[in-house]
Amino acid sequence: MDVHLPQPKQVRDLLVDLLGRDVTLSPTKPFAPGPDTPASVAVYVNDSLQIRALIACDLPFSAYAGAAIALVPPGAAADAVADGKLTDPLAENLYEVLNIAASTFNVDGSDHLKLHQLHPAGPPLDPMVRIQTLTLGRREDLSVDVAGYGGGLLSIVLV
Repeated sequence: MDVHLPQPKQVRDLLVDLLGRDVTLSPTKPFAPGPDTPASVAVYVNDSLQIRALIACDLPFSAYAGAAIALVPPGAAADAVADGKLTDPLAENLYEVLNIAASTFNVDGSDHLKLHQLHPAGPPLDPMVRIQTLTLGRREDLSVDVAGYGGGLLSIVLV
């Protein structure tokens, strides 16, 4: 079976519903996490536990989405960005966002995916996970702005 690549409208609708705020998306160049660009990476697996997709978020999007879903003040998200890593509560909140985001992959006729693991922004990323985020081909790279919080990058990568 094939994996469904969520379209920007699906992503926007999901984020608007989850975060309860206006969200604007625009296409951008592929996001490449690295030592100087901390990223949160969600790993999605099929029913056989094979990795089939990733969602990589830069630190600003990780912090803003993690704060917005729990109505945490924007300053706490800005502090995490300044510190270069997510706090545990922001990471837990981002996990919820990205866990629910699994629903965007699950359409009729596609592999059923679920969130297997979240690598929150801050600690060095597992090299194998980082390499998979660099996969070209079936991916959607978006600049995302969460009203009242700020903007960041989100990439959906099929592997």
